[in-house]
Amino acid sequence: MSRYRGPRLRVVRRLGELPGLSRKTPRRAYPPGQHGQARKKRSEYAVRLEEKQKLRFNYGVTETQLLRYVRKARRAAGSTGQVLLQLLEMRLDNTAFRLGMGPTIPGARQLVTHGHVTVNGRVVNIPSYQCKPGDVIGVRDTERSRNLVEANLQFPGLAHLPSHLEFDKNKLQGKVNSVVEREWIALQVNELLVVEYYSRQA
Repeated sequence: MSRYRGPRLRVVRRLGELPGLSRKTPRRAYPPGQHGQARKKRSEYAVRLEEKQKLRFNYGVTETQLLRYVRKARRAAGSTGQVLLQLLEMRLDNTAFRLGMGPTIPGARQLVTHGHVTVNGRVVNIPSYQCKPGDVIGVRDTERSRNLVEANLQFPGLAHLPSHLEFDKNKLQGKVNSVVEREWIALQVNELLVVEYYSRQA
């Protein structure tokens, strides 16, 4: 399944707030569709599926990518759910978003793919690049790149910079100090249900 490119507010109405996908808030508080206002008893599978979809749509990854992240998290030490969230949060597109370089994760991904973002002084155009502690995330030294990022910094997607990052607005340069802590992950999601969803597949 390819990356979702449809109406974002429709997804937000169905799954709840997704800070990485859209800055807009829907006018209607119920899910979209003809039966959106009907009260339905959801199965355990439906609840797990919804939590999994939150991760997919918020971070903009495909089903195949998410499954790969789950398998990688399983092999790592520690809580599988927490490691999964950390892997997704430490992607370059998400890190650029958390630094305020892009208004949303899709916006930050476009900056990365168009070659406006550097890692340790070199242009990296791979959104899934895993940022590591010590990495310096900067803006390409061109007027167009700087103007794009400066415009986005005036209206950052999230108000607070997480504790694992630091950012110098004058130099347009950020630094990754450590791996993100669970409490700084803005998405409201139950990662254990996501791990349970994939327990039969991964």
